[in-house]
Amino acid sequence: MPARRTLRVALIGFGAIGRAILERMQGSPGVRITHVVVTPARVAEVGAVLAGRAQAVDRVPVGEVDLVLECAGHSALSQHVLPSLAAGTECAVLSIGALSEAGLPELLEAAAREGGTQVHLLAGAIGGIDAIAAARLAGLESVTYTGRKPPAGWRGSPAEQLLDLDALREPTVFLEATAREAAHLYPKNANVAATVSLAGLGLDATRVRLMADPTITENIHEIEVRGAFGEMRVSMRGKPLPDNPKTSALTVLSALRFLQNRAASLAI
Repeated sequence: MPARRTLRVALIGFGAIGRAILERMQGSPGVRITHVVVTPARVAEVGAVLAGRAQAVDRVPVGEVDLVLECAGHSALSQHVLPSLAAGTECAVLSIGALSEAGLPELLEAAAREGGTQVHLLAGAIGGIDAIAAARLAGLESVTYTGRKPPAGWRGSPAEQLLDLDALREPTVFLEATAREAAHLYPKNANVAATVSLAGLGLDATRVRLMADPTITENIHEIEVRGAFGEMRVSMRGKPLPDNPKTSALTVLSALRFLQNRAASLAI
C-alpha cells in the first residue's frame, strides 16, 4: 500500500489561535502548514515571524494546498473560505458564530457542492457535538446552552455596555436569547452557542444564556438536551487560551485533532 502523502494546509489568520496551531503542528507527521493567509498589510511582518516555517500570503494559493483551516474571524469566510470551496479546496471552519448571518450556511454548502468538496464545522471549545447531531436523527425537543466566563472574558464585547465588569461580585446573566441572536451579538465569544445549535435544533430554536461570573477563573459551558433519545447534560470547565482570554484552549486542541485525524490511518 503506498504511503500517504503529506497534507498541505493553508492557515487563515495568525492571531493567538493561528500561532498556537502553527507551533503545535511543527513536525507533526503527515501534515504541514505551508501557507499562512493574512491581510496584505501584515504579509511582511508575519513572514518575518514565520522565518521560513511557512509562507505568508494574502490569499489562499489554490492548487498548492489540500486543505484550508480558518481561524481568523467571520470576514474570512466570505473573503477566503467561499472562493476556496468553489475552487475545489476542502475547508475547515472555527468561526462558527459567523453562520448566524442569514444565508451564510447555505452559501457555504452551495460553494462546497460547486467545487465538489466539503466544509467542516469544527466543534471548537465544546464537547458532545457528535451526540447531539446523532440524537437529532430521532428528534429533539429542546436544547439549551449556558455560557459562563470570568468578567475579563467579556471585555471588548457588548457586555461592557450592560455590566460594570470590574465591579461584579456575583454571577450575572446579561443575555437570554436564541443562538442566532447570541452569536450575532457576541461573535468572538459565542461560537459555542452556534455550534451547539447547528448540531441540534438550529439557530432560532436553541436557547442561550450568557453570564459573567467573577467567582470563576475558567470558561464554563453547560448544555441540556432532551429528545426521543432521552436526556443529556454536558458541563465543561475550559481553561482560556493564555494569549486570548476570550478563547478556550480547547478550540486550538479541536483544530489540532482535526488536522491529525486527516492524516491518520486510524481516526476517532
